[in-house]
Amino acid sequence: MSAADHPEVRAQTAYRARFGAPPAGIAYAPGRVNLIGEHTDYNDGFVLPLAIDRGTAVAFGTGEGGSIAVSADYGEEDAVPAGGFAPAPGWRAHVRAALAAFADAGGAVPALRLAIAGDVPQGAGLSSSASLGVALVGALDALDGGRRAPTDIARIAQAAENRYVGTACGIMDQLAAAAGVDGHALLIDCRSLAVTPVPIPPDMAVLIVHSGIARGLVDSAYNARRAACEAAAAAMGVPALRDADMAMLTAATLDDEHRARARHVISENARVLALPPAIASRDWGAIGTLMAASHASMRDDFQITLPPIDALVARLAAAAGGQGGARMTGGGFGGCVVALADTGRLSALTAAAHAHFADTGTPPALIHACRPAAGLRVDRGARP
Repeated sequence: MSAADHPEVRAQTAYRARFGAPPAGIAYAPGRVNLIGEHTDYNDGFVLPLAIDRGTAVAFGTGEGGSIAVSADYGEEDAVPAGGFAPAPGWRAHVRAALAAFADAGGAVPALRLAIAGDVPQGAGLSSSASLGVALVGALDALDGGRRAPTDIARIAQAAENRYVGTACGIMDQLAAAAGVDGHALLIDCRSLAVTPVPIPPDMAVLIVHSGIARGLVDSAYNARRAACEAAAAAMGVPALRDADMAMLTAATLDDEHRARARHVISENARVLALPPAIASRDWGAIGTLMAASHASMRDDFQITLPPIDALVARLAAAAGGQGGARMTGGGFGGCVVALADTGRLSALTAAAHAHFADTGTPPALIHACRPAAGLRVDRGARP
């Protein structure tokens, strides 16, 4: 990617072109990929994401009259209504939601001038919406004195998704985007929001492969899965599935569907806690086993994978050659697969991904080796 294509440069260029002046600053928030821990965040459980080297930039400033947002990616703009949330399609809904949630949290929302650009693939399970939301809240916070911690910014961005966009997501995506640490994954306790950086050694490769199947959280069964988890927790008499164990699940009176949903979350929490020590000791056998078990649980108990994704995961796991593993990442029903492997296996993994797409007759949407990136940053003052 050339310097001119970077989201921060494109956002600033779009701002100058539309508003005829440099922005007051630029907020940038990354997307994320989750190494393990799917659908555990809204169950008060544990997750292990990392911020990636793709993200969303918001060039921001203030003006007279109402707020105006422009999208460099779509060549569109939105005149944002004042005084609450008004529904709108696509990217506009996320902008309006962030402004409304920020006001709900006691923040001041002036007449804004915003220009947005990003390079996180949409519908890929890499949290393009959380990246946008965190960048927007970061920009608003900067204009409001810059007094909020990353956790507070993540909470506001999550509230925007939950309350206004209609996605019953947990806190993982927003917290990874807000608090990412360069070179590290984040072990997040989604109840306390404690964040423990987990070093990813330089000789470990993280490969993201887009399955080519787009997903939509609101239109998928994501919200239904959350409701099933809450019902299973209530049947076991615990506040959340974080507090349940396999013995409790065995003793509970649940139908097959609710039992399977709960079994996934309980077993996935255990896998999340087991992966950091396996990474630290470079225990490739354990890493491969944990990632394989996570994918099988998503496939069989949570039923959120699709046959083409299962086939891609199997191919990448085989290409790891016993020095890594692969699993679907994200909310499910499409999106990306992530592989964690020795860097010496990266060429084999990449070749396996290309072979998968050749066999299916579809062009690869994204095959991207990344390193863990830093989280939200806000730069005041335009760049030359």
